[in-house]
Amino acid sequence: MKNIAVAGTGYVGLVTGTCFANLGNKITCIDISEEKIAMLKRGETPIYEPGLSELIQRNVKAGRLHFTTSYDNALADADFVFICVGTPSGVDGEADLRYVRMAAESIAETMDHPLIVVNKSTVPVGTGDWVADIISRKQPKPIDFAVVSCPEFLKEGSAIADFMAADRVVLGSLNPEAAEKVAQLHLPLRAPILVTDLRTAEMIKYASNAFLATRISFINEIATICEKLGADVREVAAGMGYDKRIGPHFLNAGLGYGGSCFPKDVKALEHMALVQGSHPSLLRAVMEINRDARRWAVITLRNLMGGKLEDKRIGLLGLAFKPNTDDLREAPAMEIAHLLQIEGAQVSGYDPVAMVHAGKMNPRLRLAEDPYELAQGVDALLVVTEWDEFKHLDMRRIKEGMAQPVLVDGRNIYNPEQMAALGFTYRAVGRGNGTNGYNE
Repeated sequence: MKNIAVAGTGYVGLVTGTCFANLGNKITCIDISEEKIAMLKRGETPIYEPGLSELIQRNVKAGRLHFTTSYDNALADADFVFICVGTPSGVDGEADLRYVRMAAESIAETMDHPLIVVNKSTVPVGTGDWVADIISRKQPKPIDFAVVSCPEFLKEGSAIADFMAADRVVLGSLNPEAAEKVAQLHLPLRAPILVTDLRTAEMIKYASNAFLATRISFINEIATICEKLGADVREVAAGMGYDKRIGPHFLNAGLGYGGSCFPKDVKALEHMALVQGSHPSLLRAVMEINRDARRWAVITLRNLMGGKLEDKRIGLLGLAFKPNTDDLREAPAMEIAHLLQIEGAQVSGYDPVAMVHAGKMNPRLRLAEDPYELAQGVDALLVVTEWDEFKHLDMRRIKEGMAQPVLVDGRNIYNPEQMAALGFTYRAVGRGNGTNGYNE
């Protein structure tokens, strides 16, 4: 058993700390937010992640998981401290490292014995060196430490499984002994472990996320072409996915990527490239195509509403950026709602878990209790998030409640022929736009 401190109780910090506790380690999670720590001590989980609340409760009860606002308490017996704080987009897409700086300074000022500091947050290339410099300068007296980069590869909605059954563990350090100790922490996961230098490890994270974002934008570009040519992008993606060189993952055409990772990480990588005199034209195209995916939804609705959206009632099925999370950061639904409201539409929405956050972000957004209430009296429904429950709705009942049976499927979760048979005016992403007889 190792003593581990985890700075930050967001998606990454809570999942990392809880999973390490579940592996038998003693974990103390730190957060500067007294409100979040109070919630966790009451047994409440400040974020929605399937299975996380139960896992937290189990490990708290076992005495392996603790929460505090005090670095003194957290670092008292710690062998490792993981930095898992947010790195939001700053000016010009540059990653905002204020929280990383605060964590590094707090560690430096508090530590009274040798520590291994592990950067888990997604940080620009070179941040590991910067963190080491901060700790060296801020220590009241010199104490040995080492910095290791261990980027996270957790997907919201499946974060626990992604941690416990990791595809790989990436470690970067200039200190082989420290890297080996962090590797030992991860041995129970039985995942491949790649040990490299700090900057390469940091770059692996950005390159991975940029590549996945590129796949999403690529298939959305193909979807646009499919609509013009009368092809079905779902079948195109299926045919591509059988090729072992391509594979089936991240080839679902839709309304683009969102969340806390892809948007900011692609922007940050573009910024790093520009600063170094490179010309990241592919990354720029990826971001532009992603913006176009949201515009597609608005343009499609406008066309179906006779060329204007003023006073039209539009319902959004799904608000979170993806299923199985309540995260609204860079969520397509929130941007689309804003664009529709600018054009004078009355927008309502429903989501299984993200309603409270959505109401705070957009007070003008009317929130429905369920999908059937959402459908009542609307001129059009737009599927934004592919929650499983939306795939099994009584679509006849949905249609009966609508003022106009206009259904825009931004995630391709419905069968076009079935929707046409029910009497919907149906549009989907990259599925021929009526040229195959589905939409008219």
